[in-house]
This record gives sequence, structure tokens and C-alpha cells, in this order.
Amino acid sequence: MRPQTPGGSRASSRQSSAGAGWDCAQPGTFVELLPAETPHFSWLRPSVLWKSRNDIIARWFGDPSDDVRRRWVAGQLTRGADPSFTMHRSDESYSFLLLGDTGEGDKSQYAVVPGALKIGAGTEFMLIASDVIYPVGSVNDYPDKFFRAYQGYPGPIFAVPGNHDWYDGLGGFMRVFCAGPAEPLLPGPWKGRFSWLARRLWRAPEKADEAALAAGELLRDDPPQHATQPGPYWAMDTPALRIVGIDTGITGDIDRDQAEWLRQVSAGPKPKLLITGKPLYVDDEHHPGPIEGGGFVDDIVADPACNYVAAIGGDIHNYQRYPVKVADRTIQYLVSGGSGAFMHATHTIPKTTLIGEDAFKCYPLRGDSLAFYSRLYGRRLRLRRFFELTPEQAAAAVAERLGMEPTRPENKGVRPSLRARLVASLLGVPGAGPGWFRLPVRKAYHRLFSSASDSDVPPFFKNFLRLDVSAAELRIRCYAATGCREHELAPPLEDEIVISLTSVTAATS
Repeated sequence: MRPQTPGGSRASSRQSSAGAGWDCAQPGTFVELLPAETPHFSWLRPSVLWKSRNDIIARWFGDPSDDVRRRWVAGQLTRGADPSFTMHRSDESYSFLLLGDTGEGDKSQYAVVPGALKIGAGTEFMLIASDVIYPVGSVNDYPDKFFRAYQGYPGPIFAVPGNHDWYDGLGGFMRVFCAGPAEPLLPGPWKGRFSWLARRLWRAPEKADEAALAAGELLRDDPPQHATQPGPYWAMDTPALRIVGIDTGITGDIDRDQAEWLRQVSAGPKPKLLITGKPLYVDDEHHPGPIEGGGFVDDIVADPACNYVAAIGGDIHNYQRYPVKVADRTIQYLVSGGSGAFMHATHTIPKTTLIGEDAFKCYPLRGDSLAFYSRLYGRRLRLRRFFELTPEQAAAAVAERLGMEPTRPENKGVRPSLRARLVASLLGVPGAGPGWFRLPVRKAYHRLFSSASDSDVPPFFKNFLRLDVSAAELRIRCYAATGCREHELAPPLEDEIVISLTSVTAATS
């Protein structure tokens, strides 16, 4: 029997602007879930950027994550973890939620909660894929950004860490999800002529506020909510599907010990699903996932002997899907990191060439992304009359530049104005056009502006997944969280795929 899903809505962004949330008449009830005092989270603050400096240090002087992870894993084994790092479930049919990049602790995170709880009714557990806590994974941010946010979810929650969880040495993550020790681990000695500088600049983990953490834990204190995973990477073995979660550290690679474990748990004909902190396909690019010492994660995923049917990665704060033909089968590669953090633009994704545009899916739609960012640019630069585009004009401008039809029926036949064409060019929509109109170093500038321009005004364009597993199939559905009341009651269904677990074929809708 296929697990039943509580009612969602098919009036999605693919059908109408109202389905996208542009006509939001009433904000959602999520604001009632927020802590009494919620500091506005902003990536523009120098203090936030300074706290996150370990990312830059790791990229300049070397990522210590591999060595620290080995020490965490050794400690878990000493404390009695299963050497296979595998959890077992006996249910042949079950369902679970998947949220990605959750923990900003502000409106954009909490806006996901009501719809996820509604669609997640009856699910056995939740997974968080990447960046559980922003900005630095501190254990002191867990009370509001994890325990309070998901106190209403009745089942256990498991996770794979993202780069932000590593900025505090993974101490908070290991303590909350793996019953790790209170004392965090520090990186070992760096190598190289500038190692002294790396040691001096590296941000040490925060000391835990034990009283606040204990109070937070009480918010998820029912026995069915309790769970401990064996480590930062793990497998969950069930009769029909093996779920494999990997830890990609700060810069996106995995250590050789984890790679050997990954090869072992990936062996055999049982269908498998990979959960990773970094997506393997994103923005029409292939990022196969380096392994320390050589090789790539995607070599394992694509190996027919391992029988992976899908791979889901966080880190990028939107939804994308790439059905990739591998020999005589199709593997579904998904990006799903839009469950709380600022929205990464989709309008900068070129017309896809890796799989063909007809097979590609994204949320938000490129036109909605451009309209969203035109509003942000207009506000930031105090040039609203110039920058701000209606969803219709934004969709028309994107369609013209990429040479394709708008997705929404109501936008077909709309011609973009000269201003819309100019704004689309300035804000990085790929395509032919007057290059001298484009902002310089478009990619670097746009990435900076994305993270500096979080919005607390609906529509938020967040997403979450519900996955239903049976002996015969894996069904993955992507739902929207716009921040609007009507979409809390009936979350829009933005994408759906049914993957056969008994053959290599996959049906999509």
C-alpha cells in the first residue's frame, strides 16, 4: 500500500502567480511560533561574516574537516557506536520529511514549519540535509533554531552536516544528533608556511550554555522524538531502500575513511538514496564530489553495481531536479536546500544542456526568482521604480533571454518591456544581449547579493520534500512554503516523481 499524504494543493507556481504566493492576502500563522525575541538575521552584519571566517580560512589554508571528522568517528566507536554506522528499520513501507539548510532562526525558517507539519503527518522521521544551524553551527543556537522550530514534529530527526555546521568544529551537531561529548574538538596542526596564521585566525568553538541547551531539549522531550545517529555520516537500512548520508565538511570533499565506508554500504543490488551536504548536479553543472586521495562520490553513485536511484543535496537554497541517464537507467539528482535560509537565485541558471530543458525542474521558477531579486535590488539600491518587475514581466524577460516559453499559462504571449529586458540583463539572466549593460563579475556579485538580501516578506519561495517508500517505489514530492496562510493550509505541490525500486524506469509528473 502506498502511504497516504495529507492534502496539498496543485495550484502551484507552475499554474498561476497566486499559486506562487504573489497575491498573498494573509500572512501565515508561523509568526506565532517565533521566539518572543527574534533578532533579525542578516548576512550584511560584519559580526556574522567574522563569525563565519572559518570558511575562508579552510579554503585558503586547507580544510581541517577530514582530520577532525576522523577523530569524531574514532570517539563514536569508543563510545559504542555500531562500526558499520548503520541504523536499521523494519518497515517495508514508510514516509519521511526532508528539509535542507534550515537554521537561520527567523521568519524564513519558521515559515516552512506549518506546511511541513501538515504534509508530514504520519511520517516516521525527518531528515535535515546540510546546514542545520546558521551562521556557525553553534550549540548555543540549537534551542531556538532546532528544538523550538521543530518541537511540533512528533518523530525523530536525523541530519547530515553542512559547511556552516563545521564552522564550530561540528561540536553542536555531534552533541545534539550523535550524543557526542560536551567538549568540542579543535583542529590539529596545519601544514605549510602560513600555518601559524591559520591557527591564529581560526575561530574556536563556543562554550555551551548548559542551562539554555537543557531548556531547549525539553521542547522535544517525548520518547518518540528521541533518536541518536551513529556519526556525522550514516546509513539507514530498510527492507526496500537503503538511505546513505555523507558528511562533506567545509569545502565539499569526503575523507578516504568515509569513502571506504561509503563503498561498503553502497555495495549490493538493494536500491539506495544518497543524502549529501553538497549536491552533485546544480545550476547546470556537474560537481562529482572529490574524495581525499582521488576519485569522486558520483563514481560510486553512478556505478550500476551500487544501484543508486537518487541523490539529494542541500547547500544551495532552492530546488532543482536533474534526471540523468546513466547507461540503461536514470538517476534523479536533486537540490533541496530551501527550507529556511535566504533564497539562492534560479534565474541565473542557463537553459540546461546537461539533460535538456524539458526534463529540468526548479523552484522557484526562473521568472519568479528574477521578480523576487528585482524587488530586493530596488529596495537595497532605493531604485524601486527602475528595478522592480511584476512576475509577468520577469517571466517574459527570462523566457526571451533563454529562448523558451514561460512555464505559467497566464504568462504566455506577454512581451517584456525594454526596462524588463535591461533589468534581466543587469541581474544576471543568461542569454544574448548588450553585454555592456551587465553588472561586472556577475557571478561573484550575485552570490554576495544573494546572501546579503534575505527577505522576511512573503512569498519566501521555500521548499521541503516528502518521500514515501514502498516495496515497489519511491515517491518524492516537493512542496512550497510561501509564508502565506492559504499555503500553510494547502502547501502547493511543485514537483513529483515516482521512482521504481524494482526496475530502472522512472515515471515523472
